[in-house]
Amino acid sequence: MGFRVRVWLNRTYAENVFFMDQLRSNPQSRPVEIHATHGDPDSPILAAADTAAMEPEGLSPRAYVEYALDQCARHDIDVFVPVLHQAAIVAHRAEFAALGTALLAPPAEAVAVFQDKATAYQAVQAVGVPVPPWWRVRTEEELLTAVEALESAGHKACFKPAAGAGGVGFRIITRSSFSLAHLGGFPSPYVPLNLVLDALRAADHPVDWLVMPLLDEPEVSVDCLTGPDDRVRMAVGRTKNGRRRGFTLHPSWIEPARLLAEAFGLHYLTNIQFRMFGDEPVLMDVNTRPAGGLHQLSLCGVNAPWAAVRLALGEETGEMAPPFLGQDYAVVAGPRAVRAVAVPQQRSDSPSVPLSAVGAAAPGGGAAPSAAASATAPGSAAAAAVAPA
Repeated sequence: MGFRVRVWLNRTYAENVFFMDQLRSNPQSRPVEIHATHGDPDSPILAAADTAAMEPEGLSPRAYVEYALDQCARHDIDVFVPVLHQAAIVAHRAEFAALGTALLAPPAEAVAVFQDKATAYQAVQAVGVPVPPWWRVRTEEELLTAVEALESAGHKACFKPAAGAGGVGFRIITRSSFSLAHLGGFPSPYVPLNLVLDALRAADHPVDWLVMPLLDEPEVSVDCLTGPDDRVRMAVGRTKNGRRRGFTLHPSWIEPARLLAEAFGLHYLTNIQFRMFGDEPVLMDVNTRPAGGLHQLSLCGVNAPWAAVRLALGEETGEMAPPFLGQDYAVVAGPRAVRAVAVPQQRSDSPSVPLSAVGAAAPGGGAAPSAAASATAPGSAAAAAVAPA
């Protein structure tokens, strides 16, 4: 069975409850204990962990490093998967190593390159990976110049922060005036150009955006597992085309991802995203952390989180080609347990039952599942199969 492995996930995405599930269901049946910290008491990450704590608010990056070192020492952490303040943490890798804690994250130099998208685009172009045309803008004049250049070439313009994660701050520019059409239906990323220019004129500080053409689907996220020797052990693409999701090993996506992982030393789990610009796949983004959807590779018979932990512990996984590619699927929402906490009475008609008694018995006299057991049920981003295209 092997020795126990203790893993810490700091403030991370709720979907990483599946990351935790996969660590526990590892093929070596190795005992795994998970420590989790978060700023939100209702994060399902906390309920899914063996031990959990609330993170202090307002810490500077350096103060957070001290907090992280203390957590690793207190909880005897073997492997730390940092998301919040990743750049500051990896800059102190030697201090964590002195405590016996391995960081499941790339080297500081690699993290620094991909923190800033403009720096990243320049760097990846230098090694031969194509990127879309882009402009770094800080003023209304620079924005207008970029938008007009894209529109004159027949493209729709969009922008996003030069530094940021996920789709935060992503907007698509339209020339249509603000109207009721913008207020109907669900919220949209489309924003009228005149309103963006007005906001820039009224701002008391410059922005830092990248403007580029709106890229076409499919979107392909390549999950890579790379060892500290810069050798890629696994590279599998997850495709997204509307609601439909799937998997690919096509070289047009996999080869540039492998090149980036090896050239920049993107150790352990990273996610490299591509879209289409005309007929050419181009780089969209590089995430120096495990993707929230990484667990979907389980549909291909792959347990990437556990393989990464093994590499971080100095063990060898060998090449990890998926034994098969899972069928196309869709992502749906589902419940996950959160920690029981004392809350004010919410409804006057609610029965006066102590929280500790809620769920103590299930219908039919059987015991209801515990929070920990419920937390291992498929949940907030479970995969539901759809018929192949």
